[in-house]
Amino acid sequence: MNESPPVPRVLTIAGSDSGGGAGIQADLKTFTALGVYGMSAITSVTAQNTRTVSGVQDLPSQFVAQQIDIVAQDIGVDAAKTGMLSSAAIVHAVAGSIEKNHLELLVVDPVMVAKSGDPLLQRDARQALIKELLPLAYVVTPNLPEVEALTGLKVYSLNDMAEAARAIHALGSHHVLIKGGHLGGGEATDLLYDGRAFHTFSARRIDTPNTHGTGCTYSAAIAAHLALGFSVITAVERAKSYLTEAIRHSFSLGSGHGPLNHFWMHQNEPPHGGSSGGR
Repeated sequence: MNESPPVPRVLTIAGSDSGGGAGIQADLKTFTALGVYGMSAITSVTAQNTRTVSGVQDLPSQFVAQQIDIVAQDIGVDAAKTGMLSSAAIVHAVAGSIEKNHLELLVVDPVMVAKSGDPLLQRDARQALIKELLPLAYVVTPNLPEVEALTGLKVYSLNDMAEAARAIHALGSHHVLIKGGHLGGGEATDLLYDGRAFHTFSARRIDTPNTHGTGCTYSAAIAAHLALGFSVITAVERAKSYLTEAIRHSFSLGSGHGPLNHFWMHQNEPPHGGSSGGR
């Protein structure tokens, strides 16, 4: 008789950020803050800081798959998320391992461009992501530039977001969460679509440059809450609340986009240099 694991187990499949603000590092911080056990399969190693990505080294695709397999077959995975996948070969290997290991609660963050503007997904990998990975996604979480890259649609309003959500849902994802932070305005509103109904999630925008790692953190928080047993709607609602406060208590580090404060709820006072922000 198999015993239930003592803690929910969540796997991140993403790139490493040497600056610590995004990627694997942000995901593992998020998992720890939210009380789940974090594991990682590293796809690429980047040399980056708050201003730029100066170098990327992809790991061999077979080794990426081996990391997923070895963790899933021993420790087990209650939920997983993907971030930076870089190449078509890595996308193909990741999709194969996800299917082989039956990782059903999968959050796909289609990372294409870093906060600094540097590309993180090779052009030939986009079609692989669309055809091989999106159909496996329980939730996919594109921002507006990623929506345009995936669908060719321009988004200027909530109605445009709904049209784009329908288009992405048709590609095979169970749930589509379009992040509306790039729309501007006083609130950042995200739109969730499950093929039948729409749900909106809004938070007051907070004025700060310290937003490095927001997409990674948001998707990781959704995965963590799914592993904790929450519904998709509740997982997104709680993840957005967590993210908003992580931005509100963010760190002014470096001379570009500073990192979030993933452990804001465990601190009695805000950190020195922290400032408010919105996705």
